[in-house]
Amino acid sequence: MRGTLRGRILGAGAPIEFSLPVELAAGESKEVAATPEERASLVVKKPNLWWPYQMGAPSLHTLLLDFVTADGVSSDPQKISFGIVEWTSELNSDGDRLFRVNGEPVLIRGGGWTPDMMLRVNPERRKTEFRYVKEMGLNTIRLEGKLEDEDFFEMADREGIMVMAGWCCCDAWEKWKDWGDDNRHVSVESLRDQALRLRKHPSVFVWLNGSDNPPPPDREQAYIDVLKATNWQKPYISSATAKKTDVTGATGVKMTGPYEYVSPNYWLLDTKYGGAHGYNTETSPGPAVPPVESLQKMFPADKLWPINEVWDFHSGGGQFKNIQVYAKALEERYGKAKDVYDFAWKSQATAYEGERAMFEAFARNKYRSTGVIQWMLNNAWPGLIWHLYDYYLRPGGGYFGAKVACEPVHAQFSYDDRSVAVVSSRREPLPGLKVEAQLFDMDMKERFSQTATVDVPADGVVRSLTIPEPENISATYFLRLRLLSPNGQILSRNFYWLSAKPDVLQWEKTEWFFTPMTGYADYSALEALPKVALRPALHVQAAGEEEIGHVTLDNPSKTLAFLVRLRILAGKKGEEVLPVFWEDNYFSLLPGEKRSVAARYSRKDLGGAKPALAIDGWNISPATVQ
Repeated sequence: MRGTLRGRILGAGAPIEFSLPVELAAGESKEVAATPEERASLVVKKPNLWWPYQMGAPSLHTLLLDFVTADGVSSDPQKISFGIVEWTSELNSDGDRLFRVNGEPVLIRGGGWTPDMMLRVNPERRKTEFRYVKEMGLNTIRLEGKLEDEDFFEMADREGIMVMAGWCCCDAWEKWKDWGDDNRHVSVESLRDQALRLRKHPSVFVWLNGSDNPPPPDREQAYIDVLKATNWQKPYISSATAKKTDVTGATGVKMTGPYEYVSPNYWLLDTKYGGAHGYNTETSPGPAVPPVESLQKMFPADKLWPINEVWDFHSGGGQFKNIQVYAKALEERYGKAKDVYDFAWKSQATAYEGERAMFEAFARNKYRSTGVIQWMLNNAWPGLIWHLYDYYLRPGGGYFGAKVACEPVHAQFSYDDRSVAVVSSRREPLPGLKVEAQLFDMDMKERFSQTATVDVPADGVVRSLTIPEPENISATYFLRLRLLSPNGQILSRNFYWLSAKPDVLQWEKTEWFFTPMTGYADYSALEALPKVALRPALHVQAAGEEEIGHVTLDNPSKTLAFLVRLRILAGKKGEEVLPVFWEDNYFSLLPGEKRSVAARYSRKDLGGAKPALAIDGWNISPATVQ
């Protein structure tokens, strides 16, 4: 058979066309290639590049292909979406792997994805979860073995979300000693299929030939041969760990935990294990107990409190079969939980400060730190551990701690040296930014105030000022940071609760999943905060299929309003509208402070009811307004 392979590329200005003569014998399969060296039309000058979220537009192109037979009949038309992108990686001076996109360094900030436990695909839910990723300011999803369908990768391409893909741990993929010839054949042919499928997706930036362990040398080489044969033009590494191999040497990544509770200062103090240095492919500040509304859906009413075997059933396995380590730290730091409501609120505070500290530490230390993957992003079923939003799509403290930490321009406190750093992920310099810092004691008396002006380079980090350790201050005290543009626009807000008594980590007893503690911060005074009645207002605006709830809050009291939570309800007595996309939540208001935030949600999720605003919080008198 003789004919012509015909191609047309759209999305790069004028359409690009090319063709190749093809001759096939009966039953023959043949790989053909159109290259820029042979087809001048394929040399694209100043292309519209694909960029990850926050770095630029994820520009996509369309390739139209068909085969025209010698008698002029068009056969097997194909329409393929792709992006023009260059992915490279290198080992920095510390031996850690740094990824570059189109020549620019990129700090990997993401979460580990898990499909629904029953492998059910819900397109609307998936769309929401990708939106949550972007709302938090994350740029990456890690897949471990469960490589998802084409819609997943196409969505990642469109949304500018990077995908870290590879084989799975803890199953047949790592039981190499038990493999026979059939397994070895299936493994390389499986990789061939995946490489041919994934190579066109600009969002996929790396392939891992192993997860918790690298393959044996013969398997690793076989995998590499397949990747080369399929024209894989992206980085690949032997595993998600720091284990070297004879075939490819150092990976430049680590998988050193922790997975169990560690205090916020861990991430900047640690220099040996899972802290903010290098690329940690999976790690976590510990369990993530969701808000009480989710606990009430997960557990029978008679099993809500105290913590019991049903809670354990919704935990994990092995070292994670319960949340005792986490619960002990929570009660040592915040006081003994009185009931499930008290425990849930203390959990939101714990998750907020934990996730914020982890993401802030890796951002401040870029590019000595090159990446962090929160283990995990989501849960396969209702769970108490390892997620940034729960199974019911209810964002809690951890979600908003991560969201604050990953904002494009951010002012943050350093738990190691008490400096205030300004971190930017923008690709242009930001001169003349003003940093404001204030310390308050429990009576909300200002004990320290200072401002500084900084010039922040593109994708840069600048230390601005240092927060002193105050003398004779309350056991719990507070730090408010604000970052302003030269014209006075607020670019970043950050609020910390700090302790005169430090968290103390027992480094010499570090295990693979956590570092135990011998001393805990003291936040017990937060239990005595007086109740605050906020003054709320809600204004609703139509926005296509969505609505925007504009919320204004005023704290008229002389008391701190701590961890203010806002919810949109379907009517005054209705259920919380989920999913929901808040600009900010779980924030705190100083005495006399006023704040405006907005939430977007789908109109159909109201079920015809009028939206209502529910307000509560750590010490907030609950109220509902329309």
